[in-house]
Amino acid sequence: MCLKNEQYHKPVMLAECIDGLNIRPDGVYVDVTFGGGGHSRAILERLGDEGRLYAFDRDSDALANSIDDPRFCLIHENFKHLKSFLRLHGVRRIDGLLADLGISSHQIDAAERGFSTRFDGPLDLRMDRREGATAADLVNNADEKELATIFRLYGELQNASSIAHAIIVARAQNPITTTSELCDSVGSLLPRGRENKVLAMLFQALRIEVNGELEALRQMLSQAVEILNPEGRICIMSYHSLEDRLVKNFFRTGNFEGDVQKDFYGNLIAPLVPVTRKPITASEAELQQNNRARSAKLRIATKGNL
Repeated sequence: MCLKNEQYHKPVMLAECIDGLNIRPDGVYVDVTFGGGGHSRAILERLGDEGRLYAFDRDSDALANSIDDPRFCLIHENFKHLKSFLRLHGVRRIDGLLADLGISSHQIDAAERGFSTRFDGPLDLRMDRREGATAADLVNNADEKELATIFRLYGELQNASSIAHAIIVARAQNPITTTSELCDSVGSLLPRGRENKVLAMLFQALRIEVNGELEALRQMLSQAVEILNPEGRICIMSYHSLEDRLVKNFFRTGNFEGDVQKDFYGNLIAPLVPVTRKPITASEAELQQNNRARSAKLRIATKGNL
């Protein structure tokens, strides 16, 4: 069942995101993670008749939340194709872009999607169920070294090799096809009191690999800065250190490695300027109402007049 609006996903740091975009009523904006549409609806409230909003979402469930507004267009695609699909709609320049990189409450709470350890369901984890291998395909076909690398890089798991070996042993008996079977296969390796934390890191690693999330983020940011108008804003909300590090480096230096480049006069060469030195985090009032905002970090940058 497809739920709408806040039942689908309560937008995190809504006011901070909208203020960060510094919206012009006649501007062109992009919400690359539409989800339940909460952020998009707030952007439309700031736009005048000449303003336009384009939204992206690769998850077909989000399409049920589309907004009936002549100023709005929802594109059912991965945001890594940002530039090409905007061009298909006649858009070559934008005034602002927003991304909320967290998975939606709907995705977490839908057992059939396999995103949560709280429910037993198919080990899927795909954002776009139209294409690609599932997490079950990955854990049953990747070799031990590949699994260990994924768990170490994307889950930052210290015992990545042991977890990978346990999965190899378990799948030799029977294929691992559900979330509970995956949890059971590594159960003996979970430290007491931190079981849920380690499982969350394991599922995060599989989700990032299955969906190519970090590479998609790199591609989207690189394209966004190309089409962003001078003084335009980019607002990115991330939920784990891997994403946040990429965003921080890109905003500060213009590359994802964080390599500082300077001109002959010693001035930093970078297309964007961070608006705030540190990321913005959710207020205590918001955390009391939405615990899923606890790990969110919002970074905002503006494009200089090059």
